[in-house]
Amino acid sequence: MKRIKCVGILTSGGDSPGMNAAIRAVTRTAIYNGLRVKGIMRGYKGLIDDEIVDFKTGNVSNIVKQGGTILKTARSREFETKEGRRKAWDNMQKHKIDALVVIGGDGSLTGARIFAAEYDIPVVGLPGTIDNDLYGTDTTIGYDSALNTIVWAVDRLRDTASSHERLFFVEVMGRNAGFLALNGAIATGAEAAIIPEIATEVDQLTELIENGFRKDKNSSIVLVAESETTGGAMGMAERVKKEYPQFDSRVTILGHIQRGGSPTASDRILASRMGQQAVEALLDGQRNIMIGVDDDQLVHVPFSQAIRDDKPIDRGLLQTVKILSI
Repeated sequence: MKRIKCVGILTSGGDSPGMNAAIRAVTRTAIYNGLRVKGIMRGYKGLIDDEIVDFKTGNVSNIVKQGGTILKTARSREFETKEGRRKAWDNMQKHKIDALVVIGGDGSLTGARIFAAEYDIPVVGLPGTIDNDLYGTDTTIGYDSALNTIVWAVDRLRDTASSHERLFFVEVMGRNAGFLALNGAIATGAEAAIIPEIATEVDQLTELIENGFRKDKNSSIVLVAESETTGGAMGMAERVKKEYPQFDSRVTILGHIQRGGSPTASDRILASRMGQQAVEALLDGQRNIMIGVDDDQLVHVPFSQAIRDDKPIDRGLLQTVKILSI
């Protein structure tokens, strides 16, 4: 096995709070262990376009508190082609990069898995996504920060919802995963969470209204996961207008505000631990794995498992929302 002397770091896909803490941890752990570090700008696109710079300990000073990613991020269609990955490999050779740490979500780790298999490169992934949808880890870098942003926003929305006696649909991110909507509903005291995981099993809007969710309340807030399956908050509001015109509904789409801002302490600590573990795993000969957390212990999850398997929601939390909203 070839000895690792230089590690490259990149962030890919959607940014998430805590990515900078992870970059800092990878950089400094590598330097601590006598390795050289290369920062790859703009994800796989930068690897293809040769946007690769030397990283020293000073490059990552005072970034633990910053949101976003100092390495920038971009989606790369070219990396999905063999020709694009060949260019990426040639640039790794040019800069004498022996191993990669990839910070991103399922799409980023899918690309890492393919690249590692084609060129026999040691790659370790860190789960950087606010969606919390990667299998094999209790939580992902950025999820806690996004959840806290949702709580901050909905708490303020509750004030105006109470003043106007309206039904508010609040759309949160999560794509095909309802973790933000479900836990956000519990944390904000929302009346319901509409999530994609059960959208094909039950008409969540009909169930919500027919259960008499308003009763004597002067406001109702429902968190909706953005998803074609749920129809999103706009889809819910359109249905209310047609099917339940007696209700005055409004829509708030939180959008990319959920990705911004300084990471919480939990995300800073998680990202720092995972970043250190990524380098130590590479030095230990590990490859094609994602660093996850299970019961507060760091674990190694094969890429194939992290990407292939759907992460299940805790269905008991649905009952929690229902009980606490009476």
